[in-house]
Amino acid sequence: MITKIRPATYKDLPEIMPIYDIARDFMRSTGNEGQWINGYPTEKFITEEIEAGHSFICENSAGEIVGTFCFIIGEDPTYLKIYDGQWLNDELYGTVHRIASSGKEKGVAKACFEWCFTQCPNIRVDTHRNNIVIQKILGSLGFHYCGIIYVSDGSERLAYQKKI
Repeated sequence: MITKIRPATYKDLPEIMPIYDIARDFMRSTGNEGQWINGYPTEKFITEEIEAGHSFICENSAGEIVGTFCFIIGEDPTYLKIYDGQWLNDELYGTVHRIASSGKEKGVAKACFEWCFTQCPNIRVDTHRNNIVIQKILGSLGFHYCGIIYVSDGSERLAYQKKI
């Protein structure tokens, strides 16, 4: 059970990076071959997110790190243009990126989103077309499919939003 979400620190990196390895393997095993390739996200990238205050971890009741994610409140440049749909609103929003679980606890994504909604009532998220697992989770949490966005490398993502 997730009992605590807190900002990640540099000291957490040796536990965070293997969680991304586990998540990459899980995605491959569920038919999502194209997401988080070539070692993404790198330790340098996660270090920059920690510096910026955007990296968070989930701990279980034993204090073990069992999940990690990025959360940023404010405009995401890749969300300025949406195709084949529209955002639910243009109000201030938070964006969730790179949710990863160690697989040792169920409900990491749900806990992440619930915590994010305590920080901002309007959340946007995007995912690869082949990431069926997170699409099902988003649907179960009441997120609305809004359309397609393109990230900085030009690749397509499915875009979702929920406001409480």
